[in-house]
This record gives sequence, structure tokens and C-alpha cells, in this order.
Amino acid sequence: MKKSTDFLNRFRESCRRAGLKLTPQRMEVFAELARSTDHPSPETLYHRLLPRMPALSLDTVYRTLATLAQHNIVQKVETVQSQVRFEAVQPPHHHLICRECHEICDFPWASFDRVQLPKEAGSWGIVEKKSVVLTGICSKCRSKKSGKKRNSVAG
Repeated sequence: MKKSTDFLNRFRESCRRAGLKLTPQRMEVFAELARSTDHPSPETLYHRLLPRMPALSLDTVYRTLATLAQHNIVQKVETVQSQVRFEAVQPPHHHLICRECHEICDFPWASFDRVQLPKEAGSWGIVEKKSVVLTGICSKCRSKKSGKKRNSVAG
């Protein structure tokens, strides 16, 4: 409980520094996003919040996420499909994305985070974030595929 309280306190402080009002919609969208481990889309967040906030619109969720992302309070997660996904800003980490089920998993990579950028990147301008996105097939989907292959060979 203390972790979520600290996270919400940091959210309040971030909004204050950005000059953003703490609306009930912003609080609920952020709180739901902070509880999520699946990097939800705006539509997914909307459907999760609707039972608690029946007057909430999908447009409000999109606008709230865009505003919070603009102020670096939440982050867009780069995906291989066109649907945008979000996460609450956390310590530096990277993402593994399954191209079959589209699950996104976080992973730390401290040695990568410490690597000096190549000279060409430094002369380009100011790099604000280094992020690695690895795509492939997760072990759950690989297991399903190998099970299907065995069944089709046996049948």
C-alpha cells in the first residue's frame, strides 16, 4: 500500500510542477495505469474505469493520456502494432513484445543504460531517453505453436 501511496504522491507533485489541475479523471486514469502491468491501450483503460466512472468518455481518457505524456508523467510504449499503449513513468526499463499475443513485458538492462552513445548520436542533438524494444514470440505462444504442430502431426 505504501508503494501506491508514494506513487500517487509523486503523481500529485508532478502535476503541480507541470501546472496541471488534479481532476478526478486524471487521478483515476493515472491510478489505474499505475496498477496495470499490461501496458494498456486507452480503450482498455476506458473499459476498466467505466464501472467506477460511468460518465467518463473515451475522448477524456485519450486527452488525459496525451496531456500526461506531454508532461512526461506517463509514457507511450513503442509497439509493433499501430495501437498505442501506455505505462506510468517508472525507473528506466525496456520492453519485450510478443508479435503473436502482443503481451508487453518490462525488463531492466543496467549495462545498456550505462553505455555511451556513439559520437554520431551525440552530434545529432540531445538524447532524452534510451529505450530498447525487443520483439519475438513469448514462451507461452511458442508452447502453443509447438503443441499445435504435435497435434497436427499426430492427427
